[in-house]
Amino acid sequence: MSKEWVEVLITYDRFEAEIIKDLLESGGIPVVLRSSKMTSFPVNVGKIGEIKILVRKEDKETAEKVIEGGSDYNPMTE
Repeated sequence: MSKEWVEVLITYDRFEAEIIKDLLESGGIPVVLRSSKMTSFPVNVGKIGEIKILVRKEDKETAEKVIEGGSDYNPMTE
C-alpha cells in the first residue's frame, strides 16, 4: 500500500472541502486536507486561501469519480 498522497482537488471553501472529505471517507478513502490559510486572518487570496484535498495515490481514480458523481457514485456498477 502506497503512502504517497496526491492532490485530487483544490478549493477555497472550507465547507466544500469538509463535505468532500466526508463523502470520500464514507466510501473508505482516507483524506488529508492541506491549507496554508492562517486562521487569524480571514483572507482567501491566491495560494493563501487554497485547501488541497489529498488522497493516497492508489485511491486517486476512485476519488475523482466520487467527486464527479457526488453521492450518486456506486463502485458496484463499475
